[in-house]
Amino acid sequence: MQKYLARAGVASRRKAEALIRAGRVTVDGRVARLGERVPAGAEVRVDGRPVRPPEERVVLVLNKPRGYTTTKSDPHAVRTVYQLVPDFPGLVAVGRLDRESEGVLLFTNWGELAFRLAHPRYGVEKVYRVVSRRGTPPSILLRRLERGVVEGGERLVAKKARPAPHGAVLTLAEGKKREVRRMMRAIGYPVERLFRVKYGPVRLGGLAPGRWRRLSEEEVAALARRVGLLYRASEE
Repeated sequence: MQKYLARAGVASRRKAEALIRAGRVTVDGRVARLGERVPAGAEVRVDGRPVRPPEERVVLVLNKPRGYTTTKSDPHAVRTVYQLVPDFPGLVAVGRLDRESEGVLLFTNWGELAFRLAHPRYGVEKVYRVVSRRGTPPSILLRRLERGVVEGGERLVAKKARPAPHGAVLTLAEGKKREVRRMMRAIGYPVERLFRVKYGPVRLGGLAPGRWRRLSEEEVAALARRVGLLYRASEE
């Protein structure tokens, strides 16, 4: 049931569980149970409103420009990433890039794929290109990032950290808030510009800032395999 609600774009799986526990979800007129399967053709309602997952599974990649917030509704956000992509039913951003960060940002209406890609348990690698005003950190500091640094009472670890002109390239497998910026600050090389160049197997493929493209069937299948899901073209 919670997967069904997530696919329908009602809420994340965790929030969907809370809705079910609160008795706000019904199936064919009766109160839904946590974890139950949704029969084909059943009418599911949340607070009396019918909901249904989108029939077409969509996965997009956006080259996020600076100055856009990764949110659907924020009264303080002047520009959001949802202004840059089509309004497919149930489409949500996978994870976040903060307002001043750029690069690969995935969107999908496939709730289980979005959940697994963002969950640290699945360890999907993200690669970031960092530019710092201080230039390229010495190798000894990059090794520190691979061993782990503590910032704000939290341990942050890079799977890989290598030097690059005027900065570094970091590979991460979690998704903690502002993780790259915090790691670089911890070694004394604050971030000037931050680009996500890869999310799992997905790259931008020549997209200009602010532009999006739909992933190929091969790219969607590779993403799904990475998190233990099966994808077939016939499902679209």
